[in-house]
Amino acid sequence: MSESWTVAVKRDELAATTVLTDELPSLEDGDVLLKVDRVGLTTNNVTYAVLGATAFRYWDFFPTESGLGVVPVWGFGNVEASKADGVEVGSRVYGYFPTASHLIVTPGRIDARGFNDVTEHRADLPAAYNAYTLTATDPSYDAAVEDLSILFRPLFWTSFLLADQLAEQDFYGATQLVFSSASSKTAYGTAAILKAQGHRVVGLTSAGSVGFTRDLGCYDAVLPYDDVDQLADIPTAYVDFAGSTTVSAALREHFGDRLVREVIVGVTHQQAASPDSLSGSRTTFFFAPDQMRKRASDWGRDGLDQQLAKAWSEFVPQAQEWVDVVVGEGRDDLTAAWLEVLSGAASPRTGHVLAL
Repeated sequence: MSESWTVAVKRDELAATTVLTDELPSLEDGDVLLKVDRVGLTTNNVTYAVLGATAFRYWDFFPTESGLGVVPVWGFGNVEASKADGVEVGSRVYGYFPTASHLIVTPGRIDARGFNDVTEHRADLPAAYNAYTLTATDPSYDAAVEDLSILFRPLFWTSFLLADQLAEQDFYGATQLVFSSASSKTAYGTAAILKAQGHRVVGLTSAGSVGFTRDLGCYDAVLPYDDVDQLADIPTAYVDFAGSTTVSAALREHFGDRLVREVIVGVTHQQAASPDSLSGSRTTFFFAPDQMRKRASDWGRDGLDQQLAKAWSEFVPQAQEWVDVVVGEGRDDLTAAWLEVLSGAASPRTGHVLAL
Protein backbone atom coordinates (compact mmCIF):
# COMPACT_ATOMS: atom_id res chain seq x y z
CA MET A 1 0.00 0.00 0.00
CA SER A 2 1.13 3.55 -0.69
CA GLU A 3 1.67 6.10 2.06
CA SER A 4 -0.40 9.27 2.21
CA TRP A 5 0.36 12.46 4.11
CA THR A 6 -1.64 15.44 5.36
CA VAL A 7 -0.46 18.82 6.62
CA ALA A 8 -2.70 19.86 9.53
CA VAL A 9 -2.76 22.92 11.79
CA LYS A 10 -3.81 23.43 15.39
CA ARG A 11 -7.25 24.99 15.32
CA ASP A 12 -6.38 27.43 18.10
CA GLU A 13 -2.85 28.16 16.84
CA LEU A 14 -2.88 28.25 13.05
CA ALA A 15 0.90 28.68 12.76
CA ALA A 16 1.45 25.34 14.52
CA THR A 17 1.60 22.72 11.77
CA THR A 18 2.08 18.98 11.82
CA VAL A 19 2.40 16.28 9.18
CA LEU A 20 0.22 13.19 9.58
CA THR A 21 1.08 10.05 7.63
CA ASP A 22 -0.93 6.90 7.02
CA GLU A 23 -1.33 4.02 4.62
CA LEU A 24 -3.85 4.54 1.85
CA PRO A 25 -6.88 2.32 2.53
CA SER A 26 -8.38 0.04 -0.07
CA LEU A 27 -11.19 1.62 -2.06
CA GLU A 28 -14.77 0.61 -1.40
CA ASP A 29 -17.16 0.11 -4.30
CA GLY A 30 -18.25 3.52 -5.60
CA ASP A 31 -15.13 5.31 -4.33
CA VAL A 32 -12.42 7.19 -6.23
CA LEU A 33 -8.85 7.95 -5.19
CA LEU A 34 -7.70 11.41 -6.23
CA LYS A 35 -4.01 12.29 -6.25
CA VAL A 36 -3.80 15.94 -5.22
CA ASP A 37 -1.57 17.39 -7.91
CA ARG A 38 -1.40 21.18 -7.89
CA VAL A 39 -3.03 23.63 -5.46
CA GLY A 40 -2.81 27.28 -4.43
CA LEU A 41 -2.48 29.17 -1.15
CA THR A 42 -3.84 32.69 -0.73
CA THR A 43 -5.42 34.80 2.00
CA ASN A 44 -8.69 33.10 1.04
CA ASN A 45 -7.36 29.97 2.73
CA VAL A 46 -6.61 32.00 5.86
CA THR A 47 -10.29 32.98 5.87
CA TYR A 48 -11.26 29.29 5.71
CA ALA A 49 -9.06 28.54 8.73
CA VAL A 50 -10.15 31.56 10.80
CA LEU A 51 -13.81 30.70 10.18
CA GLY A 52 -13.27 26.94 10.29
CA ALA A 53 -15.27 26.32 13.45
CA THR A 54 -18.04 28.84 12.74
CA ALA A 55 -21.32 28.23 10.94
CA PHE A 56 -19.34 28.11 7.68
CA ARG A 57 -17.88 24.77 8.90
CA TYR A 58 -14.74 24.80 6.80
CA TRP A 59 -13.03 22.34 9.15
CA ASP A 60 -15.76 19.79 8.44
CA PHE A 61 -14.79 19.15 4.82
CA PHE A 62 -11.68 17.15 5.65
CA PRO A 63 -11.94 15.76 9.21
CA THR A 64 -8.79 14.87 11.10
CA GLU A 65 -7.54 14.35 14.65
CA SER A 66 -9.19 16.23 17.52
CA GLY A 67 -7.85 19.75 17.97
CA LEU A 68 -6.38 19.83 14.48
CA GLY A 69 -7.77 21.18 11.22
CA VAL A 70 -7.02 20.57 7.56
CA VAL A 71 -7.06 23.81 5.57
CA PRO A 72 -9.11 23.46 2.38
CA VAL A 73 -7.37 24.52 -0.84
CA TRP A 74 -8.44 24.80 -4.47
CA GLY A 75 -6.63 23.17 -7.34
CA PHE A 76 -6.32 20.15 -9.59
CA GLY A 77 -6.13 16.44 -8.92
CA ASN A 78 -5.92 13.30 -11.01
CA VAL A 79 -8.00 10.14 -10.70
CA GLU A 80 -5.45 7.56 -9.58
CA ALA A 81 -7.88 4.70 -8.97
CA SER A 82 -11.62 4.32 -9.46
CA LYS A 83 -14.35 1.96 -8.36
CA ALA A 84 -17.07 4.34 -9.52
CA ASP A 85 -18.82 3.81 -12.84
CA GLY A 86 -18.42 6.88 -15.04
CA VAL A 87 -15.21 8.17 -13.43
CA GLU A 88 -12.18 7.12 -15.43
CA VAL A 89 -8.61 6.66 -14.18
CA GLY A 90 -6.41 9.46 -15.54
CA SER A 91 -9.17 12.08 -15.56
CA ARG A 92 -8.12 15.49 -14.28
CA VAL A 93 -10.50 17.45 -12.06
CA TYR A 94 -10.67 20.90 -10.53
CA GLY A 95 -12.07 21.29 -7.05
CA TYR A 96 -11.71 21.56 -3.27
CA PHE A 97 -8.88 19.55 -1.76
CA PRO A 98 -7.17 19.02 1.59
CA THR A 99 -3.55 20.05 2.14
CA ALA A 100 -2.63 16.43 1.54
CA SER A 101 -1.24 13.98 -0.97
CA HIS A 102 -4.52 12.16 -1.64
CA LEU A 103 -8.28 12.38 -1.21
CA ILE A 104 -10.84 9.58 -1.35
CA VAL A 105 -14.25 10.70 -2.61
CA THR A 106 -17.57 9.01 -3.30
CA PRO A 107 -18.84 10.46 -6.59
CA GLY A 108 -22.52 11.20 -7.06
CA ARG A 109 -24.41 13.21 -9.68
CA ILE A 110 -21.88 12.01 -12.24
CA ASP A 111 -22.30 13.64 -15.64
CA ALA A 112 -20.23 15.08 -18.47
CA ARG A 113 -19.19 18.03 -16.30
CA GLY A 114 -17.82 15.95 -13.42
CA PHE A 115 -19.28 14.84 -10.12
CA ASN A 116 -20.10 15.79 -6.54
CA ASP A 117 -18.51 14.12 -3.53
CA VAL A 118 -21.42 12.59 -1.61
CA THR A 119 -19.31 11.21 1.24
CA GLU A 120 -21.50 11.16 4.35
CA HIS A 121 -19.65 13.85 6.30
CA ARG A 122 -19.97 16.30 3.37
CA ALA A 123 -23.65 15.62 2.67
CA ASP A 124 -24.98 18.74 4.41
CA LEU A 125 -22.10 21.05 3.44
CA PRO A 126 -22.49 23.57 0.57
CA ALA A 127 -22.66 21.74 -2.75
CA ALA A 128 -20.43 24.31 -4.47
CA TYR A 129 -17.51 23.05 -2.38
CA ASN A 130 -18.29 19.40 -3.09
CA ALA A 131 -18.17 19.66 -6.90
CA TYR A 132 -15.26 18.27 -8.93
CA THR A 133 -15.14 19.53 -12.51
CA LEU A 134 -13.57 17.55 -15.34
CA THR A 135 -11.04 19.68 -17.19
CA ALA A 136 -11.90 17.87 -20.43
CA THR A 137 -15.37 19.45 -20.54
CA ASP A 138 -14.90 22.62 -18.47
CA PRO A 139 -15.61 25.76 -20.57
CA SER A 140 -13.33 27.82 -18.28
CA TYR A 141 -10.33 25.47 -18.43
CA ASP A 142 -7.21 26.42 -20.36
CA ALA A 143 -4.07 24.37 -19.69
CA ALA A 144 -1.91 27.35 -20.66
CA VAL A 145 -3.14 29.36 -17.66
CA GLU A 146 -3.67 26.53 -15.20
CA ASP A 147 -1.64 28.20 -12.44
CA LEU A 148 -3.72 31.37 -12.79
CA SER A 149 -6.83 29.22 -12.45
CA ILE A 150 -5.42 27.69 -9.27
CA LEU A 151 -4.75 31.11 -7.74
CA PHE A 152 -7.67 33.14 -9.01
CA ARG A 153 -10.54 30.91 -10.04
CA PRO A 154 -12.18 30.33 -6.63
CA LEU A 155 -11.48 33.94 -5.70
CA PHE A 156 -12.72 35.29 -9.02
CA TRP A 157 -15.88 33.20 -8.77
CA THR A 158 -16.47 34.93 -5.44
CA SER A 159 -15.63 38.28 -7.06
CA PHE A 160 -18.08 37.65 -9.90
CA LEU A 161 -20.89 36.55 -7.59
CA LEU A 162 -20.28 39.40 -5.15
CA ALA A 163 -20.34 42.00 -7.92
CA ASP A 164 -23.51 40.37 -9.22
CA GLN A 165 -25.21 40.48 -5.82
CA LEU A 166 -24.21 44.11 -5.21
CA ALA A 167 -25.66 45.08 -8.58
CA GLU A 168 -28.79 43.03 -7.90
CA GLN A 169 -29.27 45.03 -4.67
CA ASP A 170 -28.67 48.30 -6.56
CA PHE A 171 -25.61 48.77 -4.33
CA TYR A 172 -27.94 49.43 -1.38
CA GLY A 173 -28.37 52.99 -2.62
CA ALA A 174 -24.64 53.77 -2.36
CA THR A 175 -22.82 55.99 -4.86
CA GLN A 176 -19.43 54.81 -3.60
CA LEU A 177 -18.06 51.40 -2.67
CA VAL A 178 -15.18 51.12 -0.21
CA PHE A 179 -13.19 47.87 -0.04
CA SER A 180 -10.89 46.85 2.80
CA SER A 181 -7.94 44.53 2.13
CA ALA A 182 -7.97 46.06 -1.35
CA SER A 183 -4.73 44.33 -2.35
CA SER A 184 -6.29 40.88 -1.89
CA LYS A 185 -7.14 38.95 -5.03
CA THR A 186 -10.84 38.62 -4.22
CA ALA A 187 -11.13 42.35 -3.57
CA TYR A 188 -9.38 43.53 -6.69
CA GLY A 189 -11.15 40.96 -8.84
CA THR A 190 -14.45 42.43 -7.67
CA ALA A 191 -13.16 45.97 -8.19
CA ALA A 192 -12.10 45.17 -11.75
CA ILE A 193 -15.59 43.94 -12.63
CA LEU A 194 -17.35 46.91 -11.03
CA LYS A 195 -15.00 49.55 -12.44
CA ALA A 196 -15.57 48.14 -15.93
CA GLN A 197 -19.29 48.71 -15.30
CA GLY A 198 -18.66 52.34 -14.34
CA HIS A 199 -19.01 52.17 -10.56
CA ARG A 200 -16.85 54.16 -8.12
CA VAL A 201 -14.68 51.84 -6.02
CA VAL A 202 -12.16 53.02 -3.41
CA GLY A 203 -9.63 50.67 -1.87
CA LEU A 204 -8.25 50.62 1.68
CA THR A 205 -5.06 48.69 2.34
CA SER A 206 -1.93 48.65 4.48
CA ALA A 207 0.56 51.45 3.90
CA GLY A 208 3.04 49.01 2.37
CA SER A 209 0.54 47.79 -0.23
CA VAL A 210 -0.76 51.18 -1.40
CA GLY A 211 1.62 51.42 -4.35
CA PHE A 212 0.86 47.93 -5.66
CA THR A 213 -2.87 48.44 -5.26
CA ARG A 214 -2.89 51.80 -7.05
CA ASP A 215 -0.87 50.33 -9.92
CA LEU A 216 -3.58 47.72 -10.52
CA GLY A 217 -5.72 50.48 -12.00
CA CYS A 218 -9.02 48.96 -10.89
CA TYR A 219 -9.72 51.42 -8.06
CA ASP A 220 -10.72 55.06 -8.42
CA ALA A 221 -8.59 55.80 -5.36
CA VAL A 222 -6.49 53.83 -2.88
CA LEU A 223 -5.83 54.97 0.70
CA PRO A 224 -4.01 53.51 3.70
CA TYR A 225 -6.23 52.53 6.60
CA ASP A 226 -5.12 55.55 8.64
CA ASP A 227 -6.59 57.93 6.04
CA VAL A 228 -10.24 56.87 6.31
CA ASP A 229 -11.14 60.47 7.15
CA GLN A 230 -10.16 61.47 3.59
CA LEU A 231 -12.93 59.40 2.01
CA ALA A 232 -15.63 61.39 0.20
CA ASP A 233 -18.60 61.81 2.55
CA ILE A 234 -21.24 60.42 0.21
CA PRO A 235 -23.61 57.42 0.50
CA THR A 236 -21.22 54.49 0.83
CA ALA A 237 -21.38 50.72 0.99
CA TYR A 238 -18.42 49.16 2.78
CA VAL A 239 -17.33 45.76 1.45
CA ASP A 240 -15.27 44.19 4.20
CA PHE A 241 -12.67 41.64 3.12
CA ALA A 242 -10.55 42.14 6.25
CA GLY A 243 -12.88 41.53 9.17
CA SER A 244 -11.30 44.28 11.26
CA THR A 245 -13.51 45.93 13.88
CA THR A 246 -11.05 48.83 14.02
CA VAL A 247 -11.59 49.67 10.35
CA SER A 248 -15.35 49.15 10.62
CA ALA A 249 -15.54 51.47 13.63
CA ALA A 250 -13.52 54.17 11.84
CA LEU A 251 -15.82 54.02 8.83
CA ARG A 252 -18.96 54.15 10.96
CA GLU A 253 -17.62 57.22 12.75
CA HIS A 254 -16.60 58.94 9.52
CA PHE A 255 -19.76 58.28 7.50
CA GLY A 256 -22.47 58.05 10.15
CA ASP A 257 -25.81 57.49 8.43
CA ARG A 258 -24.16 57.75 5.01
CA LEU A 259 -22.69 54.30 5.57
CA VAL A 260 -25.70 52.60 4.05
CA ARG A 261 -24.48 48.99 4.20
CA GLU A 262 -21.60 46.84 5.42
CA VAL A 263 -21.09 43.65 3.43
CA ILE A 264 -18.88 41.11 5.22
CA VAL A 265 -16.96 38.92 2.77
CA GLY A 266 -13.80 37.68 4.48
CA VAL A 267 -11.30 37.94 7.29
CA THR A 268 -7.88 38.41 5.71
CA HIS A 269 -6.52 40.02 8.87
CA GLN A 270 -5.09 37.35 11.20
CA GLN A 271 -6.43 39.17 14.27
CA ALA A 272 -9.84 39.57 12.69
CA ALA A 273 -12.94 39.76 14.81
CA SER A 274 -15.50 37.03 15.13
CA PRO A 275 -18.42 37.32 12.69
CA ASP A 276 -20.80 38.10 15.59
CA SER A 277 -18.78 41.16 16.62
CA LEU A 278 -19.00 42.54 13.09
CA SER A 279 -22.78 42.30 12.82
CA GLY A 280 -25.20 45.20 12.96
CA SER A 281 -28.55 46.37 11.65
CA ARG A 282 -27.02 47.40 8.32
CA THR A 283 -24.72 44.40 7.98
CA THR A 284 -24.99 41.70 5.33
CA PHE A 285 -22.89 38.53 5.29
CA PHE A 286 -22.01 37.47 1.76
CA PHE A 287 -21.67 33.73 1.12
CA ALA A 288 -20.79 32.92 -2.49
CA PRO A 289 -22.49 29.48 -2.63
CA ASP A 290 -25.83 31.12 -1.79
CA GLN A 291 -25.57 33.51 -4.73
CA MET A 292 -24.33 30.69 -6.94
CA ARG A 293 -27.40 28.61 -6.08
CA LYS A 294 -29.64 31.57 -6.83
CA ARG A 295 -28.08 32.21 -10.22
CA ALA A 296 -28.04 28.53 -11.10
CA SER A 297 -31.80 28.63 -10.51
CA ASP A 298 -32.23 31.90 -12.43
CA TRP A 299 -29.98 31.13 -15.39
CA GLY A 300 -29.70 27.35 -15.36
CA ARG A 301 -26.45 25.52 -14.69
CA ASP A 302 -25.23 25.88 -18.27
CA GLY A 303 -26.10 29.57 -18.28
CA LEU A 304 -24.17 30.16 -15.06
CA ASP A 305 -21.16 28.24 -16.40
CA GLN A 306 -21.15 30.34 -19.57
CA GLN A 307 -21.47 33.62 -17.67
CA LEU A 308 -18.58 32.65 -15.40
CA ALA A 309 -16.45 31.49 -18.33
CA LYS A 310 -17.02 34.77 -20.18
CA ALA A 311 -16.14 36.89 -17.15
CA TRP A 312 -13.07 34.75 -16.46
CA SER A 313 -11.77 35.05 -20.03
CA GLU A 314 -12.06 38.84 -19.77
CA PHE A 315 -10.21 38.88 -16.44
CA VAL A 316 -7.26 36.60 -17.30
CA PRO A 317 -5.25 39.16 -19.34
CA GLN A 318 -5.33 41.55 -16.38
CA ALA A 319 -4.50 38.85 -13.84
CA GLN A 320 -1.41 37.84 -15.81
CA GLU A 321 -0.01 41.32 -15.22
CA TRP A 322 -0.87 41.41 -11.53
CA VAL A 323 0.68 38.25 -10.08
CA ASP A 324 4.08 36.57 -9.86
CA VAL A 325 3.52 32.83 -9.60
CA VAL A 326 5.88 31.11 -7.13
CA VAL A 327 5.85 27.32 -7.50
CA GLY A 328 6.84 25.07 -4.59
CA GLU A 329 6.98 21.30 -4.34
CA GLY A 330 5.90 18.88 -1.65
CA ARG A 331 4.74 19.19 1.92
CA ASP A 332 7.71 21.22 3.19
CA ASP A 333 7.15 23.99 0.64
CA LEU A 334 3.41 23.76 1.32
CA THR A 335 4.01 24.35 5.02
CA ALA A 336 6.40 27.24 4.34
CA ALA A 337 3.92 28.89 1.96
CA TRP A 338 1.10 28.51 4.49
CA LEU A 339 3.15 30.21 7.22
CA GLU A 340 4.10 33.06 4.88
CA VAL A 341 0.53 33.70 3.78
CA LEU A 342 -0.78 33.33 7.34
CA SER A 343 1.71 35.87 8.70
CA GLY A 344 0.76 38.47 6.10
CA ALA A 345 4.40 38.64 5.01
CA ALA A 346 3.71 37.59 1.42
CA SER A 347 3.91 40.30 -1.22
CA PRO A 348 0.49 41.06 -2.75
CA ARG A 349 2.07 40.21 -6.12
CA THR A 350 3.03 36.72 -4.96
CA GLY A 351 0.84 33.76 -5.79
CA HIS A 352 1.84 30.45 -4.19
CA VAL A 353 1.23 27.31 -6.26
CA LEU A 354 2.23 23.96 -4.79
CA ALA A 355 2.98 20.86 -6.85
CA LEU A 356 2.28 17.93 -4.56
